[in-house]
Amino acid sequence: MGIEENKALIRRFCEEVWNLGHLNVVAEIFSEDYVRHDLRPGNPMPGPEGQKRIAADFRAAFPDLQMTLDLIIAEDDMVMTRWTTQGTHTGQWGNIQPTGKRAVFSGVNIFRIQNGKVVELWNHRDDLGLIQQLGVPIYAGSKD
Repeated sequence: MGIEENKALIRRFCEEVWNLGHLNVVAEIFSEDYVRHDLRPGNPMPGPEGQKRIAADFRAAFPDLQMTLDLIIAEDDMVMTRWTTQGTHTGQWGNIQPTGKRAVFSGVNIFRIQNGKVVELWNHRDDLGLIQQLGVPIYAGSKD
């Protein structure tokens, strides 16, 4: 696939999975050996099922979620996006109970594409800004 096809694949991921909630499309976009690299602790499930789970959990917490691709750059087998997402926190997200607050947050994702599917993703999302908007306490160590 060429650069324009790779960019179109990522645009499809944004529109169909994040904006429309068509989670079954994940299997068409992500390779069986897909690996997610994340700044947050934990070990996300590999493969399309792992990405599908992440999207399902996030959309359950923010069911009106809308993502805009602010910038998309591609070279060789890599596509980078800078995105802005907004939504209302009406469902549980991890251990955070629904706040009913609307949040706008952004991030950068870097995708590596092979044979027409995403094989790696590096996720850099502003979780600190997101939880501050939700009014959730941020643990910064004990007072001892």
